Amino acid sequence: MGKKALSVTLDSDNVLWLKGRAKLAGGNVSETLDRVITQARTGTRHPGRLPSVVGMVDLSSDPDLKAADAAVREMWGRSAGQFVLHEDPPRPKALPRRKRKRG
Repeated sequence: MGKKALSVTLDSDNVLWLKGRAKLAGGNVSETLDRVITQARTGTRHPGRLPSVVGMVDLSSDPDLKAADAAVREMWGRSAGQFVLHEDPPRPKALPRRKRKRG
């Protein structure tokens, strides 16, 4: 599919974020915006990278999270109680090898 020129108006914080992403990727803003939209549209992303969740949840009505469990169960149904989260223990660092004495 060919590309088309488009004029967009973005919030200044989004422009700054987009320019930062473009610089890190070694591309330009247009390529980065196209990639972000494609990933959002197709549901793909880079393995090992987590998307930003800023602004996805509004906690203003429950700042102490008193109703959080019920809200998660309502959102995810029965499967909400089936998830087990754990943290992998840190891996031990390898000890430096000692040089053998020749003699």
